[in-house]
Amino acid sequence: MSARNRRLPRHRAWPLTTTDISECLGPRMDRVTDLRFLTGHDSGTIVLGAEWIAPEPRNHGRGIHPDTIGFRIDVHPVDATERAATRALLQTRALPQLREWVAQAVAADETWLQTPHRHYWRLTDGHLTHRDEA
Repeated sequence: MSARNRRLPRHRAWPLTTTDISECLGPRMDRVTDLRFLTGHDSGTIVLGAEWIAPEPRNHGRGIHPDTIGFRIDVHPVDATERAATRALLQTRALPQLREWVAQAVAADETWLQTPHRHYWRLTDGHLTHRDEA
Protein backbone atom coordinates (compact mmCIF):
# COMPACT_ATOMS: atom_id res chain seq x y z
CA MET A 1 0.00 0.00 0.00
CA SER A 2 1.35 3.39 -0.88
CA ALA A 3 2.19 6.07 1.65
CA ARG A 4 -0.64 8.16 0.27
CA ASN A 5 -3.20 5.44 1.00
CA ARG A 6 -1.90 5.19 4.54
CA ARG A 7 -2.30 8.91 5.18
CA LEU A 8 1.39 9.76 5.14
CA PRO A 9 2.24 13.20 3.74
CA ARG A 10 3.87 13.20 0.28
CA HIS A 11 7.18 14.47 1.63
CA ARG A 12 7.45 11.54 4.11
CA ALA A 13 8.08 7.85 3.45
CA TRP A 14 8.72 4.69 5.42
CA PRO A 15 12.23 3.36 4.93
CA LEU A 16 11.21 -0.29 5.48
CA THR A 17 8.35 -2.56 4.51
CA THR A 18 6.50 -5.36 6.25
CA THR A 19 8.40 -7.77 4.02
CA ASP A 20 11.74 -6.34 5.18
CA ILE A 21 10.83 -6.95 8.82
CA SER A 22 9.38 -10.42 8.11
CA GLU A 23 12.44 -11.53 6.16
CA CYS A 24 14.72 -10.17 8.89
CA LEU A 25 13.01 -12.00 11.74
CA GLY A 26 12.06 -15.16 9.88
CA PRO A 27 10.29 -17.61 12.21
CA ARG A 28 10.55 -15.17 15.12
CA MET A 29 8.06 -12.93 13.34
CA ASP A 30 5.36 -14.95 15.11
CA ARG A 31 6.49 -13.31 18.36
CA VAL A 32 5.68 -9.83 16.95
CA THR A 33 2.26 -8.82 18.23
CA ASP A 34 2.23 -5.34 16.70
CA LEU A 35 4.02 -3.96 13.62
CA ARG A 36 3.24 -0.28 13.18
CA PHE A 37 4.08 2.20 10.45
CA LEU A 38 3.80 5.48 12.31
CA THR A 39 2.06 8.45 10.73
CA GLY A 40 2.03 10.95 13.58
CA HIS A 41 4.29 13.83 14.45
CA ASP A 42 7.98 13.88 13.62
CA SER A 43 9.95 11.26 15.57
CA GLY A 44 13.11 13.31 15.48
CA THR A 45 16.08 11.08 14.78
CA ILE A 46 14.32 7.76 15.52
CA VAL A 47 13.94 5.59 12.40
CA LEU A 48 13.15 2.21 13.97
CA GLY A 49 11.94 1.09 17.36
CA ALA A 50 11.42 -2.26 19.01
CA GLU A 51 9.74 -2.94 22.31
CA TRP A 52 9.20 -6.00 24.46
CA ILE A 53 5.70 -5.86 25.90
CA ALA A 54 5.99 -7.76 29.18
CA PRO A 55 3.19 -9.49 31.08
CA GLU A 56 3.54 -7.01 33.91
CA PRO A 57 0.44 -5.99 35.81
CA ARG A 58 -1.04 -2.68 34.79
CA ASN A 59 -4.20 -0.87 35.78
CA HIS A 60 -4.00 -1.63 39.48
CA GLY A 61 -3.10 -5.29 39.24
CA ARG A 62 -5.44 -6.36 36.47
CA GLY A 63 -2.58 -7.27 34.10
CA ILE A 64 -2.61 -7.04 30.36
CA HIS A 65 -4.22 -9.18 27.71
CA PRO A 66 -2.04 -12.19 26.82
CA ASP A 67 -2.29 -11.40 23.10
CA THR A 68 -0.33 -8.18 23.62
CA ILE A 69 2.67 -9.88 25.21
CA GLY A 70 5.50 -9.97 22.68
CA PHE A 71 7.35 -7.57 20.45
CA ARG A 72 6.09 -4.31 19.02
CA ILE A 73 8.06 -2.85 16.13
CA ASP A 74 7.63 0.72 14.95
CA VAL A 75 8.84 1.98 11.59
CA HIS A 76 9.15 5.75 11.69
CA PRO A 77 8.73 7.88 8.57
CA VAL A 78 11.65 9.81 7.11
CA ASP A 79 11.93 12.53 4.49
CA ALA A 80 11.02 11.01 1.14
CA THR A 81 14.27 12.30 -0.38
CA GLU A 82 16.25 10.32 2.22
CA ARG A 83 14.26 7.10 1.98
CA ALA A 84 16.61 5.14 -0.30
CA ALA A 85 19.75 5.94 1.67
CA THR A 86 18.03 5.28 4.99
CA ARG A 87 16.57 2.03 3.70
CA ALA A 88 19.98 0.75 2.61
CA LEU A 89 21.50 1.62 5.97
CA LEU A 90 18.68 0.00 7.92
CA GLN A 91 18.79 -3.16 5.82
CA THR A 92 22.54 -3.62 6.23
CA ARG A 93 22.95 -2.52 9.84
CA ALA A 94 19.72 -2.09 11.81
CA LEU A 95 17.82 -5.18 10.69
CA PRO A 96 20.64 -7.59 11.65
CA GLN A 97 20.83 -5.79 15.01
CA LEU A 98 17.05 -6.09 15.40
CA ARG A 99 17.24 -9.81 14.64
CA GLU A 100 19.97 -10.21 17.28
CA TRP A 101 18.03 -8.15 19.87
CA VAL A 102 14.91 -10.29 19.34
CA ALA A 103 16.97 -13.51 19.51
CA GLN A 104 18.54 -12.43 22.80
CA ALA A 105 15.14 -11.47 24.17
CA VAL A 106 13.61 -14.81 23.23
CA ALA A 107 16.46 -16.57 25.06
CA ALA A 108 16.41 -14.18 28.04
CA ASP A 109 15.79 -15.25 31.59
CA GLU A 110 12.48 -14.81 33.38
CA THR A 111 13.56 -11.59 35.08
CA TRP A 112 14.21 -9.87 31.75
CA LEU A 113 10.96 -11.18 30.27
CA GLN A 114 8.88 -9.82 33.15
CA THR A 115 9.85 -6.19 32.51
CA PRO A 116 9.26 -3.98 29.47
CA HIS A 117 12.23 -3.05 27.28
CA ARG A 118 12.70 -0.61 24.39
CA HIS A 119 15.41 -0.39 21.77
CA TYR A 120 15.70 2.47 19.29
CA TRP A 121 17.73 3.10 16.16
CA ARG A 122 18.48 6.76 15.52
CA LEU A 123 19.89 8.34 12.39
CA THR A 124 21.76 11.61 12.78
CA ASP A 125 23.80 13.13 9.94
CA GLY A 126 24.07 9.75 8.22
CA HIS A 127 25.30 8.02 11.39
CA LEU A 128 23.13 5.19 12.75
CA THR A 129 23.18 4.50 16.49
CA HIS A 130 21.13 2.14 18.62
CA ARG A 131 20.58 1.47 22.29
CA ASP A 132 18.16 0.27 24.90
CA GLU A 133 16.11 3.04 26.45
CA ALA A 134 13.77 3.12 29.41
